[in-house]
Amino acid sequence: MEEGNPRGKFRRVKRKIDLVYGGGSVGLMGLISQKVYDGGCHVLGIIPRALMPLEISGQTVGEVRTVSDMHERKAAMAREADAFIALPGGYGTMEELLEMITWAQLGIHKKPVGLLNVDGYYNCLLALFDNGVEEGFIKPGARHIVLSAPTAKELMIKMELYTPFQEHVASHESWQMEQLGNYPGKENAQ
Repeated sequence: MEEGNPRGKFRRVKRKIDLVYGGGSVGLMGLISQKVYDGGCHVLGIIPRALMPLEISGQTVGEVRTVSDMHERKAAMAREADAFIALPGGYGTMEELLEMITWAQLGIHKKPVGLLNVDGYYNCLLALFDNGVEEGFIKPGARHIVLSAPTAKELMIKMELYTPFQEHVASHESWQMEQLGNYPGKENAQ
């Protein structure tokens, strides 16, 4: 969301960008899902059954899909989304973010991963990634998997210009991940 510009707050609604998110109706999840839904875009919430009492309070909007656990949630979100954006959040946000970064590094997906770095919230995490490069734990090319910007407008521009990281760990086709729908012979699996 862009601070100080009410018309720019939900620019993704004007651009008709659909939302795949964690399925909650509280906090930022609830606010953004409601605005996107009110703007006429499709909203798909994916939530583990165990989190429903904690993250759903009152009315949900759009389509809500319940899954059995966090692994299934991340796989479903990865399958349904064209890109990933992390807003400021806690451990769950960090865990989901790092998994999408890792999957990009491994070639499981080629989708942009962005951080909406509101008020520098993610500065320390970005510095940690930079330190990982300096210390030799993260390849310099892999550092470019993560995009960040202080406003939604800037982040969207970066994501539209994103070129997937091309480290050949294993071919995309070799990942036998039934949850993502990316495995050889899936057409014969049913």
